[in-house]
Amino acid sequence: MKFTDCEKGLEVLNAEDRARFDQMVLPHLDAAFNLAVWILSSRTDAEDVTQEAMLRAFRFFQGFYGGDVRAWLLQIVRNTCYTWLEKNRRMKMTDEFDEQLHMQSSTTPESIAIAGDDRERLTRALEKLPPRFREIVVLRELEGCSYKEIAAITSIPIGTVMSSLSRARRQLQSALTTTAEGEAKHEL
Repeated sequence: MKFTDCEKGLEVLNAEDRARFDQMVLPHLDAAFNLAVWILSSRTDAEDVTQEAMLRAFRFFQGFYGGDVRAWLLQIVRNTCYTWLEKNRRMKMTDEFDEQLHMQSSTTPESIAIAGDDRERLTRALEKLPPRFREIVVLRELEGCSYKEIAAITSIPIGTVMSSLSRARRQLQSALTTTAEGEAKHEL
């Protein structure tokens, strides 16, 4: 007996839709992974969740009728991350983001040390933010999303995005200032 893909429960795109998916969605794979890393605080978990999100995007791509494909994909990634967190994760996230992938090779050892320290402080400060604030900061500052895109991705009103971003930036600034002051006192 011969089974088709649909009979097996698999939704498969035709060749034209696959090409559209590859052209429209795959260029945003790095942004999807980056968002997952910052929400989950674990590269390994982010790889799994990003893969799951891309499968969901592939499966439901026929239902995408235009608009901002990046916002659509990041919303799928965000929802997949939070679903995964509810099922698998303890509340305290302790895994660190590996910044080695983002280092520039044309810098001096001194600038690498200074930048590494700054990145480490920023990473620690970002990890102290509540997950909802952290995702808004990551979407705006690291992924360059507009307020409108963030509102679409997070399913919250644009005014709430702006006020949450403002609060997140204040908390981030406070955490960075407190860390810098603590390090300065420690050096004395």
